[in-house]
Amino acid sequence: MRSAKPSLKARALRYLSAREHSRLELARKLARYAEETDDIEALLDWLETSKFLSSTRFAESLINRRAERFGASRILMELESHQIDLSGMTDLSMQLREGEGERAWRVWEKKFGTPAESAIDSSKQQRFLQQRGFSHASIQMVMRRARKGGDGE
Repeated sequence: MRSAKPSLKARALRYLSAREHSRLELARKLARYAEETDDIEALLDWLETSKFLSSTRFAESLINRRAERFGASRILMELESHQIDLSGMTDLSMQLREGEGERAWRVWEKKFGTPAESAIDSSKQQRFLQQRGFSHASIQMVMRRARKGGDGE
């Protein structure tokens, strides 16, 4: 005897119990299992009303998962790709930018650990940090700190 397949609501709750999801991400995952009679938008509305789905919690979760490896601009771009409205989340954005210099230092230290010996190596290190989404100011701070031996500014 075959077991009944889980409802969209059960799938959604299972996904959300594992980690926070954006509305867009959850809609995409559920669309694979939707039937003609299923109303994904109504389900998502219910999940938001019932506080199971929250764009603020998703943003906080994503920031916490990514902050140790990526800069503010990359994380904010990822949030925008999930269609998260950042206008009401200025506190999160400010917190993310506040510690960026120190996070960039830790990322640089883990990847390189020693100051660049040539302009080519320096460019390589800077590009690496730039691709990770760190700001120009943070990258310059890291490069100055590396030349000084890591004592900070």
